Order: sequence, then structure tokens, then C-alpha cells
Amino acid sequence: MRWAAAFLGAVIAFAAPVHAQIEVDVVGGISAPMPIAIPVMPTPAQAGTPAGDTGSLGARVAEVITNDLRNSGLFRPLAESALRPVTFPQVTAPDFAGWGTTGAQALVQGFVQANGDGTLTVGCYLYDVFARSELTRQGFVVRPADWRRAAHKCSDTVYTRLSGEGPYFDSQIVYVSETGPKQHRTKRLAIMDQDGANHRFITNGQSIVLTPRFAPNQQTLVFMSFENDRPRVYVYDVGSGRKRLVVDQPNMTFAPRFSPDGRYIVFSMAVNGNTDIYRVPASGGGATRLTSSPGIDTAASYSPDGSKIVFESDRSGGQQLYVMNADGSNQQRISFGGGRYATPVWSPRGDLIAFTRIGGGFAVGIMSPDGSGEKILTNGWQDEGPSWSPNGRVIMFFRTAQGSGKADLWSVDLTGVNERRVPTPLDGSDPAWGPLRP
Repeated sequence: MRWAAAFLGAVIAFAAPVHAQIEVDVVGGISAPMPIAIPVMPTPAQAGTPAGDTGSLGARVAEVITNDLRNSGLFRPLAESALRPVTFPQVTAPDFAGWGTTGAQALVQGFVQANGDGTLTVGCYLYDVFARSELTRQGFVVRPADWRRAAHKCSDTVYTRLSGEGPYFDSQIVYVSETGPKQHRTKRLAIMDQDGANHRFITNGQSIVLTPRFAPNQQTLVFMSFENDRPRVYVYDVGSGRKRLVVDQPNMTFAPRFSPDGRYIVFSMAVNGNTDIYRVPASGGGATRLTSSPGIDTAASYSPDGSKIVFESDRSGGQQLYVMNADGSNQQRISFGGGRYATPVWSPRGDLIAFTRIGGGFAVGIMSPDGSGEKILTNGWQDEGPSWSPNGRVIMFFRTAQGSGKADLWSVDLTGVNERRVPTPLDGSDPAWGPLRP
């Protein structure tokens, strides 16, 4: 797979884009979404591929981009009935006068071309309709099976240029897929694209699994399993399907997470009635104890630079959030609002910590690493288990309807306004958003 910045030279000559001042309001979120046109992408020559003919792929690529940008809450894609057909020559010479009558402020055009080596070329162009100027362009050379990744990459190009935020559409989610009655749930690990596509199960449901987390390389997972009725943490290789124990101990181990560089795994282990946080090399070896206070210390999450760890502890009498250095020193409480606090996770940007607040229900919120600026983002009956998008602007969590015992995956952005359900084939819990794919 190749992301080619200059591949279009043989198809359409590149020119330096003219940069206008069009941008979206990332603070207001969906209060003022930008009208944007995303017409079907034409093809220079109709050709068949294992993923379908290039004409139909042009429509499907545009559909994925439309859904991505709409789901961000920052854009309002024009309805299909308002879109104008685009010819191949118009890809680099848009009909600005015509598009100006639709109310669109921005225009995404492109093309899909079959190459002689069996790959696809997907071109992506972003224009400012009012300024009649090109803002950016990118080209992507992919296997036909990866056409959706090219579409997500195009969405990321548009989103990043217009919002100033980092990309996040070309990413994956690992979560716990659930089915069955409330008191006897079958739980399997599953992986899917962030929009719910390309879904697949990676465990068979014979053992309960919880809290899956990606390694930075996205090729490895760490999770807790009740295999043989012994709750312990395993490392799982996504490619081979092989798994191994993180630490071969008779004690209960749980709540694992990788360090940002992938060298370590932090987890909790219950020993003689006390639960503390430990660190172990991801490649295997002895575990180092990081906390020692009486009570339960768990749910550790590294800061993106790896220098600090946020965790939850009931050492003060109820669940609260604490921050410590990566070696376990300088442990400081940071949560002082009403209720209890759990499942903290550090933003990939380093500026915020997401958490679950418990008190009159469960809600997902954010605060600064020093505990200031607390903000509650959701108001469902039971919202919990936040996980950050790669750009640190969107949070995925799971929501359980009152009395149902059934959970679904949801996402919300930092405004707390753009909240939506994430589609899964079955019920879902414990989501973990992986890094941006290379």
C-alpha cells in the first residue's frame, strides 16, 4: 500500500495549491457545520477490479467520505439530489459557478483509476468554492481491497486542512462484542474500522474477555481473559492469532495497557488482598511494582510522552484519580468533584484525561492532567470506559440502557454536542481506539 503525494503526475499534472482562509469551527461543533459538496468520483476509463468496477467504486468512495465528514459533526454534506455530476476533466477544473449555486462552501472531488499492476489510484482534491481555489490534493495507490482506506485517507486530508485538527478516520477499534441473556453473556474480542466496516471476531467466546487495548504497532493486543476460570492478562498477536500470558502468576491480573513506545505493559495484580499497579516488559520478564497503598489501584494509563501514569485508587475511601511518575514516584490525587472517578485515559495530545464519573449514574468527562477544568460530556444512564481517537478530539465509550444489561458503542467529541452511536453487529463494550494506521 502506498500513499503517493506525487503519483498523479502521469495522470493529472500537479500545481501548487492556492491556500484560502476557509475553515470550520471546531469549538462550536455541529452548531455551525460547514456545507460541503462530495460528488461521485469519475474514472478516466471504466475498468473491472476485484472490488468492483472503477465507476461504482467512485460512488462508494464518495459515500465513505460523506459519512466520515458528516459523523465528525463539523460538516454538512449536500444531499445527493443537490450534487452535480463531475466529468474527469472537471476534477482539476471545477465548475465553481455551478457549485456556487448549491450553497456549498467547500468541494471534494477526485477520481478512481485502475492501474496496470492491479492497484487502484484514488485522487483527492479539496477546493474553496467561494474563493475558486484549490486548497490541497493527495493521491493514494492501494490494492483494490483497500479502497475504503483510500477514502478514509481522503477524509483525513479534508478534515485536517479545514479544521486544523489531526486526522483520525483511517483507524481501527478493538472492543468486546456481547450477546446472550443479561446473566450469561458471551463476550468475544472484535476488530473493525472506526466507522464499523471490515468487522471481524478474533476470539471464539469460550472465555469471557475484557479491556482489550492496542499496542502502538497495532499488530498486538493486550487483554484480560477468564480462560480456565482464571482472570489473567494475555498478549495477543493479531496476525498469527497466538497469545501468551503477560505474567505467569497464580494471582488475578487485569486492566492492562501498553506504554506509548510499546516497550512495557502496565496492569493490576491482586496479591494477598491488596491490588497494585505493576509494569512488565512487553517482551516478557519480571514485573515491577509501582504502587503500594492499601486498597485497589488499577486502570493505569500512560501520558503520551511516557513520563507519567494516571490511575484510579480507592485509598481515600472511594474511587478517585491519581497521577504519578512512570516509576511510581510522586503520587498525587487530581479528582475532587462530586462522586467517584474511574477508567482514566490520557489523551494522545497530552492535554486532557478522560474518565468515568459515578454518582447518580455513569457519565464520561474530561479534565486537565492537574485536575482542573473538569467537564462532563455525556448524560446517558450508564456511560463508561472512554477511549480517545488518534487526534485527541473524539472519545468512544459504551452505554448501557437502564435495566437492559446490553451495551452499545457511542462516540462524542470534546464539545459534548456531537454524540452518535457506532454501529456493531451485536452489543458492544470496552472499546479501545487504535492509533492512526500507517
